[in-house]
Amino acid sequence: MTTEHDGPDDQHRRPAGVTDLTVEALGALSKALETTERARGALYEFHQLTGTADLQLDDAVRLLREAGHHDDADRVEREVLGRNVIPGHWTFQIVEEYNASYYRPFRTIEESIRHALADGRDHLYEAEMKETRRTRNHPDHTATASSLDGEEPRAR
Repeated sequence: MTTEHDGPDDQHRRPAGVTDLTVEALGALSKALETTERARGALYEFHQLTGTADLQLDDAVRLLREAGHHDDADRVEREVLGRNVIPGHWTFQIVEEYNASYYRPFRTIEESIRHALADGRDHLYEAEMKETRRTRNHPDHTATASSLDGEEPRAR
């Protein structure tokens, strides 16, 4: 059984005067930011994997020495261990520069535009898509968790 308010919560309702095209544009901007979030995650993965590989070289150097391959161990230490991944940069510096020069400005601009055009409301495009795609009065298609009228949300 649903409550009298069967639809998105107020934070996901389009403010008065916001056009379809504006909602679509905000959705596209949000999608681009979400893609940037994924790229940032991949950059952190690159950072962590490269750092892990560098630390694993300690074992390789030790084992090469134990096996009597001192020149090879010295070569790995000298040429690879602690090496910059691009000139002058370890991966943490790449992450820091990405955050400062691209990620934070993008996030700030998206938030500023969303506040100016839609009172700061997020995911309006998706909330409206949910409304057009859900089946009314179906327990797994409720607008919000509170629209279950006191029932606990169904476990998945």
